[in-house]
Amino acid sequence: MANQSNNLVVPQAKEALNRMKYEIATEHGIPLSEGYNGNLMTREAGTIGGNITRRLVQMAEQSLSGAQFSNTRR
Repeated sequence: MANQSNNLVVPQAKEALNRMKYEIATEHGIPLSEGYNGNLMTREAGTIGGNITRRLVQMAEQSLSGAQFSNTRR
């Protein structure tokens, strides 16, 4: 059985991730169409995926930097 590691932990985030994908592709001049994009070069797909990851990490860091942790050591 194949490992389905690309399942979303929060399914409601699917639309936001999809919008982010198209936004990044547009910013980098990568032709992305609805549905199958098997014509993309590996470098183009990597650019999109890498930038999505970069933005998500950035968002998490910003979120954590403002968080108050109740279980911090004193």
